[in-house]
Amino acid sequence: MATILIIDDDEAFRDGLAETVQDLGHTALEARSREEAFVRLREAPPPDCVFLDFRLPDADGLSVLEALRATDGLQQIPVVMLTAYATSDNTIGAMRLGAFEHLTKPVGRDEIAALLARILATRADTVAAPTSRPFANETPSSEPQLLGISEAMRDVQKRLGRAAGTNATVLITGETGTGKEVAARVLHRASPRAGGPFIAVNCAAIPEDLLESELFGHGKGAFTGAHVERRGRFEEAHGGTLFLDEIGDMPLAMQAKLLRVLQERQITPLGTSRTVAVDVRIVAATHRDLPAMVAAGAFRQDLSYRLNVIPLHLPPLRERVADILPLAEHFLASVAAAPESARKHLSADAQRLLASFTWPGNVRELANAIERASALAPATLLTREDFAFLFDPASNAADTIPPRLIDLPLHDALAQLERALVARALALAGGNRAEAARRLGISRQSLYTRLASLGLSDPDA
Repeated sequence: MATILIIDDDEAFRDGLAETVQDLGHTALEARSREEAFVRLREAPPPDCVFLDFRLPDADGLSVLEALRATDGLQQIPVVMLTAYATSDNTIGAMRLGAFEHLTKPVGRDEIAALLARILATRADTVAAPTSRPFANETPSSEPQLLGISEAMRDVQKRLGRAAGTNATVLITGETGTGKEVAARVLHRASPRAGGPFIAVNCAAIPEDLLESELFGHGKGAFTGAHVERRGRFEEAHGGTLFLDEIGDMPLAMQAKLLRVLQERQITPLGTSRTVAVDVRIVAATHRDLPAMVAAGAFRQDLSYRLNVIPLHLPPLRERVADILPLAEHFLASVAAAPESARKHLSADAQRLLASFTWPGNVRELANAIERASALAPATLLTREDFAFLFDPASNAADTIPPRLIDLPLHDALAQLERALVARALALAGGNRAEAARRLGISRQSLYTRLASLGLSDPDA
């Protein structure tokens, strides 16, 4: 049997939860405010678990949680945060401060029973959660947000919140367009390093012969054109976070050098003999299957261990359908925030269409579709017809395939199909060849070769 303290100003909810706790064989204590809660908490012995609402009449729930974590004798009490509406910010904030769990009201009896069983099974091994400072001047209206209300995204937000209070390396995986860089920025902003720099490097977008200089810097005269000494990204990120995007595209030779830096926490700028100590948190991301690359010899296994200390997988949008319409409304509001834009709304048939679409480009594609439909629709109510381009390849010139393709000789048909696919990938990537290569599933060098053979552009331009 355990003693459970319920801190909530909603009398009906508080009494109902207390009744459930008692029916499960435990003792329930109740408090309506922060003041009452700390009176109860100072009574000996302290409760075995606390259920804490986010909003109290005399305090914010997160401030109560933070006070608990800073009070001797109360630091080890498991705290379950309760809210009527879960947002990414309150979920991440609660987990970052060491909450055991974050629940959305109403809460069922079975869920309470399972949660208390978990808490009581682990309370003997519970250690004091590290104290952390509050979010550093978070501004939700302007800062990146890891949006989502689905269970899958709630799990991501909770894990991100737990990771934020540590200095461990994080590996973010997920398909293109799922928001890996957004997750990295949210992680940085929620961490004790929030006051330091956030430096992002796309490993796939930098030529192999320049990547070492980009990361580690170079001395004057290190190579042709190096007229002055230059700091690398590691030095620029000192005291903050270095985000290595598309780490799976990093060449093997560069992987060995990165591994050495992660082990020694110091760099040697190209063309120099001096070493520079760096204090950075590494967050890496990839859309590739790193275990498969390790098995194929395309990625170092020892580096994968160094990077994958805390894994964070972002599910594709098709696996979190509950997030599609809230995201669409968010993007509509963002478009309306721009000058000379009026807020538009989704009709019922448009909502059904968006919810049923598979979104191969994930959140990025949804944002693009909302902006496109909002810009071109004549009325303030967006209908299914305004999103017809999602299903009509002919609406995009880059998506068209020559109509007589089927009647051509095999060699000519394949050449035209290849040309159409490459042109489409370039169009979808906005001309970014690294992104186009990723969409096609080929290397950048292979794309350059194909561009030259197809006469689409000069690969050396």
